[in-house]
Amino acid sequence: MKLKVVLHPEKEGGYSVAVPAISGCYSAGETVEDAMRNAREAAEELLTVLNGRQPFEPEDRCSDDIVKEMEL
Repeated sequence: MKLKVVLHPEKEGGYSVAVPAISGCYSAGETVEDAMRNAREAAEELLTVLNGRQPFEPEDRCSDDIVKEMEL
């Protein structure tokens, strides 16, 4: 999976980073390379947490719903 990453140069040095495709995924780094590495770690950790959550409880589903997993 490829995701766009937005790096914003900070006045005091370094970069703040956002991964727009993943809500709440932000990081920072002193160099572009550090910022990209930190963004990857943040995205992986956030997706791991989100993957562990169930999107809805069983009583919210209809009896004919199909629930499957997919790998990105």
